[in-house]
Amino acid sequence: MTTTRARSVQHFIDGAFEDSADAQPIDRLAPATDEVVSIVQAGGAPEVARAVGAARAAFDEGPWPRMTGMERSIILGRVAELIDRDAAELAALDAEETGKPIRLAEGDIAGAAGLWRYAASLALTMSGSTYTSNGPDFTGLVLREPIGVVGLIVPWNFPALILSQKLPFALAAGCTAVVKPSELTSSSAQHLVRLAAEAGVPRGVIGMVVGDGRAGQAIAEADGIDLVSFTGSTATGRRVIAASTGNIKKLSLELGGNAANVVFADADLEDAAAGVVFGVNFNNGECCVSQPRLLVEDSIADDFVAEVARQTRMLRVGQPMDRTTDVGALIHAGHLQKVTSYIGGAADEGGEVIVGGTRVTDGLLARGQFVAPTVIDRVGPESAAFQDEIFGPVLTVTRFHDQDEAVRLANGVQYGLANSVWSKNVDTVLQVAKRLKSGTVYANTTIDAPPQMPFGGYKASGVGREMGQAGFEEFTELKSVNIRTGKRAASFAIRAGA
Repeated sequence: MTTTRARSVQHFIDGAFEDSADAQPIDRLAPATDEVVSIVQAGGAPEVARAVGAARAAFDEGPWPRMTGMERSIILGRVAELIDRDAAELAALDAEETGKPIRLAEGDIAGAAGLWRYAASLALTMSGSTYTSNGPDFTGLVLREPIGVVGLIVPWNFPALILSQKLPFALAAGCTAVVKPSELTSSSAQHLVRLAAEAGVPRGVIGMVVGDGRAGQAIAEADGIDLVSFTGSTATGRRVIAASTGNIKKLSLELGGNAANVVFADADLEDAAAGVVFGVNFNNGECCVSQPRLLVEDSIADDFVAEVARQTRMLRVGQPMDRTTDVGALIHAGHLQKVTSYIGGAADEGGEVIVGGTRVTDGLLARGQFVAPTVIDRVGPESAAFQDEIFGPVLTVTRFHDQDEAVRLANGVQYGLANSVWSKNVDTVLQVAKRLKSGTVYANTTIDAPPQMPFGGYKASGVGREMGQAGFEEFTELKSVNIRTGKRAASFAIRAGA
């Protein structure tokens, strides 16, 4: 899809869309065509301050935190219905700006609607607890309350979906929010904010400031924000941590990943091979739970790698709006250069590139940022391609001899977001799953979980959780209320000379 006229992406502050006062807008080039498809306002500290002020007033004085859970749930459910109504438009926006295949973008939007529906159900169940076991004249109440104003910083790889992993959960808890989408993929966020207003979310409850890292920095620093939920690279996550210390914000950080598919000889090898190819090439490999490391038991490795290579060669690289495309364009030229440099580096370190390994420039793909799905065999654990997050359709293959070595290799990186285990032996699955240092373990599947399951990382992959009950509770605080009944004056008397 190409556009004849670039669309405008504006800030949304106190219920109105607006441009920046001074800053030069940002041109967004479609990664598949290098055409300008959107012109994004460049926000910074002034816009963030006004959006935070409106959200603060909406939380402190407005109706949203004071609504019943049922009232909030009904509105969030309406948002889901509107997402369904506009699903084709939302998917086209994300496919064009990210470069992902339209079929995947359509799945993202369906998933986003499901997240809004699930969050709507959580608004009905928000609860605390009561303690009545501390004596006949004592009652303890634990209240769960919305944390306040939250800043939501969203990455470019799943624009609508990851926003929907954050925003409806915050709203369900009664929070107000300031959203900062990536300047590379802001259009679907603008559309979702518009749908929330149409559904009945009151003025000021949701603000959005678009722009580059300056806007994100201002959100992380803002004293009026009580929590920052950030998804992005580990390096940027460290900057968010540093910027947030002014008012000791609560943080929820979903950061980098470098997952492994661990394949044992007793796995269903047909399923496992398909899962490995899917796990590294899904969303062009630009996915935090992408699985770029294949760890395979050495007794089956040669035949298994040959099958993975065969399936990889069958993938079709193409334009995002072509429904036959399996792998689309990478997000921008700089990222393409990064991905191809890892391929070259792995080859220099002794890895064997057996599939792909090159930029794709055939025909209509010549102007875009396309790389062939790649398999690199015999990559050692010391290689940068093994250790780092490549974030592209590049699979490294490393062999292991036994379970201990498999676990050591899987855990031998700084990240701990997700891994997969393939075995038909339930003992193997459970033993390995318990030893893997990652927030998610998939067993005989990959990148496959419903919204009820919490998601987040160990180690350099972050802190906190999204989705599930745990993700909802990230946006809340607990308050203890200790109640004594009866006359207690005597127990408080201060005796002379004591």
